[in-house]
Amino acid sequence: MSHYLYLVRHGEQQDAEYGLPDGPLSERGKRQARLIAERLGGVPFSGAWHSPLQGAAETARIMTELMPALDPQPSTLLFDCIPSGPTPEMPSAFKQFYGGITDEQIEAGEAQMADAVAEWLTPSRDDRHDLLITHNFVIGWFVREVFRAPAWRWMGVNQANGGLTIIRVRSAKPPELVTHNDLGHLPVELRTGLPVEQPL
Repeated sequence: MSHYLYLVRHGEQQDAEYGLPDGPLSERGKRQARLIAERLGGVPFSGAWHSPLQGAAETARIMTELMPALDPQPSTLLFDCIPSGPTPEMPSAFKQFYGGITDEQIEAGEAQMADAVAEWLTPSRDDRHDLLITHNFVIGWFVREVFRAPAWRWMGVNQANGGLTIIRVRSAKPPELVTHNDLGHLPVELRTGLPVEQPL
């Protein structure tokens, strides 16, 4: 039996350009939510959950309009968070990220993601298809977990708004990454939310 996790990053938010942590979806974000719903319309979902933050909750609501059988529930395990702290082997280029992060934020994020992995990245006795509508760092942590990579390696694993990542969890074998940050359902003008390379 296989347990499939469909990880969707919420749509683009109106305030994203100002660096604010949460807010309503932009018009592009709403279109992203509708298109990912169309993409996943034929999947027989066993369950669906979303982060309680506004961007993810609104993405879930729009998806439900197009997928009436979906009944996404809020879960604090899907909050945006800092999944781990700095480690000695972490490349120095990543260390500046932690300048404004407190030990309490790191501890809370580590505990949250340990519980999230225990909740969803586990085999099932039956075929399951679970939808998680969440945030970039959370999805990055799940991908890192699939590869049993060092804790810091969630950094640099980025998902675009409305991007689709699928993980297959198996009983007798390690989990596998089926697809990461799939944007095939989005036209080029809607592919937002990835880091922008700065000119040299």
